[in-house]
Amino acid sequence: QVQLVESGGGLVHPGGSLRLSCEVSGFTLDRYDITWFRQAPGKEREAVSCIHTNGRPYYPDSMKGRVSMSKDNVKRTVHLEMNNLKPEDTAVYYCARNRITSRRWCSVAKTEHDYWGQGTQVTVSS
Repeated sequence: QVQLVESGGGLVHPGGSLRLSCEVSGFTLDRYDITWFRQAPGKEREAVSCIHTNGRPYYPDSMKGRVSMSKDNVKRTVHLEMNNLKPEDTAVYYCARNRITSRRWCSVAKTEHDYWGQGTQVTVSS
């Protein structure tokens, strides 16, 4: 069955870096785009980045310059590198599969995502 499992979260100091991973099963990364979302306490879930089946990532303006998304189709793993982390980056980070295929670019629209991981907690604090 389709599964997404995040890992790599933890406690990091402000200014630090973290690498999150999302291992998928039940489907292949050459057929589906993947998106990273995050949700802080009391806030709505927001998109962090997405990656197209062709390997091209997209970053919302608010994330540009601080995150980098990549993937390994063979290992069925997607990565999210985050740099210069701030306390406001504290959130649960989720990866999700976009159910819409065969587009020229990936999309971060939440309603298009059909399978989600359980999330991994990232806490940025001194």
